[in-house]
Amino acid sequence: MSTVAVTQAEMEQPWVQPSKGRVAMFCLIIAESAIFTIFVVAYVYNIGKSLYGPTPQQVLEVPIFNSICLLSSSLTIWLAERAIERNQVKNFGLWWAVTFILGAIFLVGTGVEWHKLIYEDGLTISTNLFGTTFYSLVGLHASHVIIGLCMLMVVLLFTITGHVREEHAERIQVLALYWHFVDAVWIVVFTVVYILGR
Repeated sequence: MSTVAVTQAEMEQPWVQPSKGRVAMFCLIIAESAIFTIFVVAYVYNIGKSLYGPTPQQVLEVPIFNSICLLSSSLTIWLAERAIERNQVKNFGLWWAVTFILGAIFLVGTGVEWHKLIYEDGLTISTNLFGTTFYSLVGLHASHVIIGLCMLMVVLLFTITGHVREEHAERIQVLALYWHFVDAVWIVVFTVVYILGR
């Protein structure tokens, strides 16, 4: 009988519309996941099909430090989310800034890698099939990191100028979803390009 009472009580509770920001971000993440899936499948399909070098084994180095920085940024942005929920704006700003710095280090590391590949190893987007798929996939991810860093910087500027408060926690969490997505995609890209593709 108590089970029926609980069920009736639950049925009497009004339906609460989910956050429009979260729904929109999940839709964006689903669409972006489809795009990344296409690029990953293209990369995997073309592994080893380049007729001439350089090949991944010859030129790719595993970006362990860059990967640690980017993946650590998921922890720091989560800590920032928790801080703003507790109205600890200074802690939020600190963790948010650390997230931005970690993402920027990753992006600079990607730039350094590309500089070496282009100018020392002669691998460009038009060199061979490996170059085309590598720069397309890793470049797509890098462009998402750039977009994420721009959004992080805007929030950081609002924080520095005193415009971020506890009431903005929901919006910040929506933005953090995007950053977690970028980090999750890197795990796939890293695995496919630097582990399986070598």
